[in-house]
Amino acid sequence: MDFLANARQVIEIETGALQRMASRLDESFIRAIDLLHETLDRRGKIIVVGIGKSGNIGHKIAATFNSTGSTAVVLNSQNALHGDLGIVSDGDAVLLLSYSGETGELLDVLPHIKRFDVTLIALTGNPKSTLAEHSDVVLDTSVDREACPLKLAPTSSSTAMLVMGDALAMVLLEARGFTEEQFARFHPGGALGRALLTRVSDIMRAGEQLASVPNGASVREALVAMSSARAGACVVVEPDGKLAGIFTHGDFARCYQRDPHVGDQPVAVFMTRKPVSVDASSLAVEALQTIGSHRIDDVVVLDSEGRAVGLVDTQDLARLKIV
Repeated sequence: MDFLANARQVIEIETGALQRMASRLDESFIRAIDLLHETLDRRGKIIVVGIGKSGNIGHKIAATFNSTGSTAVVLNSQNALHGDLGIVSDGDAVLLLSYSGETGELLDVLPHIKRFDVTLIALTGNPKSTLAEHSDVVLDTSVDREACPLKLAPTSSSTAMLVMGDALAMVLLEARGFTEEQFARFHPGGALGRALLTRVSDIMRAGEQLASVPNGASVREALVAMSSARAGACVVVEPDGKLAGIFTHGDFARCYQRDPHVGDQPVAVFMTRKPVSVDASSLAVEALQTIGSHRIDDVVVLDSEGRAVGLVDTQDLARLKIV
């Protein structure tokens, strides 16, 4: 048995199902976004209901909504008839998840949900089902085949439903103008939270920790400054504090190979002019992205007037658990 070939086939089947679902998107999706947007604008919430695998997918969809500032809760359809309908309020939007659209437990609770003034959005693989018939908007998540070799286990169908939920959450995020700063409020823990909540000014090397020499200094003076600050780079500044360039240990190694007596020469000859920089008020994640995209070890920090006030080193990001 070729396990790798079988695995690739599963992935190809599910990928194909997603591509076909994407091609079917129409005005119904736009209508769903508008309704969800209106619900949240009037301080309503999104309620997600599903059974079995659809219920598991529903938990993830609700979590994605919550993490992006769209208030969502999961309603267990079995418990709904025994008091949990109390979480439903007029003005809410309800996402109903059922691939067949004929799930008994879901249809049993549907009439009771419809007694409230709510919007019903169905995610189903059967647009002609009972569930679809009683919903305000129907999003088609049908697939040609499951990736299960027995054609039994929900695979392509559950993936399609999950991705449709992600599409709703991400498009809604953009429609509401949700920002990185707002995202950070919901993710205060871990490396992601630290990167989103911490500003460059909080982590940069400044003062005695910043190796800095005036433009016109020698290579030797730059090396002394780096040694004193225990840094791998030295900022070169003009008399008014404006950034002139940056000189690194790597620059020194390269110029030393050409001339072992380079120490007395001006550092300006070997420094990098107009180096990559970030603003001191920027989020630490921006410095992280800048370092990664330019493939550098250090990035210069500037104040609002363009003066060099600090340096961010990749080692600092690791030490502070920003990465």
